[in-house]
Amino acid sequence: MSVENQSKQGRWAGRNSDKDVIRDKIWKILVDEGQNVGPTWSRIPNFVGADLAAKRLSELDFWTSAKVVKCNPDPPQIPVRLRALYDGKLLYTPVPELVEGFPFVLLDPARLEADGVQFELAATSQGAVEYGQPVSFQEMAPMDVIVVGCVGVTRSGGRTGKGGGFADLELGIFRELGKVPDHAVIVTTVHSSQVVDDDDIVMMEHDSALEWICTEKEVIQTRSPYPQPTGVAWDMVQPDQLEDIPFLKELKRDLSSR
Repeated sequence: MSVENQSKQGRWAGRNSDKDVIRDKIWKILVDEGQNVGPTWSRIPNFVGADLAAKRLSELDFWTSAKVVKCNPDPPQIPVRLRALYDGKLLYTPVPELVEGFPFVLLDPARLEADGVQFELAATSQGAVEYGQPVSFQEMAPMDVIVVGCVGVTRSGGRTGKGGGFADLELGIFRELGKVPDHAVIVTTVHSSQVVDDDDIVMMEHDSALEWICTEKEVIQTRSPYPQPTGVAWDMVQPDQLEDIPFLKELKRDLSSR
């Protein structure tokens, strides 16, 4: 394998070969069409028009009424996190890859403003960890909007991330702890070229489906036929995740003893 091809292998390649194929296809399309912003391979890719997709999301009724938003920490969702802060919403964002002793930080726009922290700084993943308040899963308030990062999506609500399984793990934990009320909405922002045919992404039992998709061109209400998981599929959690995520073993013991 050439050095170039090695550099383009997804970091988590091999866990699901079908999804590996579609991820590689989408990453290549973004680069070939010049729609990427920065590196794409093995990432939730940043894209041209991410700000427009975030604007479309911010105009939807469920966003307007939301008080608590959870958003992934990746670069294409910086405009989403920024809009949440400017719209006065409490914002939870995870520590990238959950590698710290705490899984999430809370960004309270009122507190940030009082402390003189610019929203533009707090909306970055580094700024969020530096200026946010560390919180455990148990301390988090129920969420109204849950924004997840995606590499590929379908109009029926199918999704795939970069292959690490972090979004589905988080959502499973949220559900077991009662942090996902019935009115909560699962949504993403992606480039229009990341929207693929329904058959391209096979959803598994532990996969959470999208209810809304916002691109730089349109808003898609998926009306997804896929049932949502009710908790964590611990048999799908990888051994390296149990070893590398500091709090995960203890959380598994706590949830399993309920």
